[in-house]
Amino acid sequence: MNLSIQLAPKNKQGLSLTNPVMTASGTFGYGTEYSHMFDIQKLGAMVCKGTSLEPREGNPQPRLAETACGLLNSIGLQNIGVEALIKEKAPIWAGWRLPVIVNIVGETIDDYARLAGELDGVAGIGGIEVNIGCPNIKAGGAEFGAKPGSAAEVTAAVKAATSLPVLVKLTPNTSDIAEVAMAVAEAKADAISLINTLKGIAIDIARRRPLLGSITGGLSGPAIKPVALYMVYEVAGAVELPIIGCGGIATASDALEFIMAGASAIQVGTANLTNPRAPLDVLEGIEQFMGKEGIEDIAELIGAARG
Repeated sequence: MNLSIQLAPKNKQGLSLTNPVMTASGTFGYGTEYSHMFDIQKLGAMVCKGTSLEPREGNPQPRLAETACGLLNSIGLQNIGVEALIKEKAPIWAGWRLPVIVNIVGETIDDYARLAGELDGVAGIGGIEVNIGCPNIKAGGAEFGAKPGSAAEVTAAVKAATSLPVLVKLTPNTSDIAEVAMAVAEAKADAISLINTLKGIAIDIARRRPLLGSITGGLSGPAIKPVALYMVYEVAGAVELPIIGCGGIATASDALEFIMAGASAIQVGTANLTNPRAPLDVLEGIEQFMGKEGIEDIAELIGAARG
């Protein structure tokens, strides 16, 4: 049974995964936090939490609010910064079998380019995921992902600064996701991840104030799955790049829907917070489905629902 995926076929280095199951940024830390719970190296790849040039403290508390079938988060990209990541985390990743992809975020286009340059050639780093879809910071993030022109500009700047495979993570908070995806593809992205969280708010009725410390947050979890699935379907029909589907995936059935909609790989995000073994459960479920259906190659399922 062949579950292997190539996410950067046009990149000289390539980004080869033994299977299509990845972890989503921001929900799996740096991987070391979960490595004692199961063999994470059985997964296809890991995406670490969003990384900025300088360490970030994140947004004020409270940062999380449960919703019906989902979660509002306003972490604000709290992270150790790229220098500490290179010194402390990359040496650990260099000994791992699975590729580690670093999610990067900046407040300016130059920030993104500088981050990509810092990470280029660092042992233990297999690729970059450009976060232009985070709604939880005041500058950067979704500002760049909402419009085709700015999304393409960031993508081109990152590509010029690194030889690593470049995945671009798109925001659903835009009027035309396919148009943004086409612009990113034209700017030579190696693959596209979608979607990031939907912007939302919760109200504390006792205090009569917004529940989250930063007022708004990003909605994730099962509640957004139909939206994410639709956007993957749309983008798969608009570009020829590999697509990584993300949004509400908690089971193998969820993952298979995204794959059949056109995703070459998937990311498990919020489910990690309630079931640390969720990515492995998803992988094992995909293998069971393929065995039951007599499918020898995962490629047979990619885009199968598109007719």
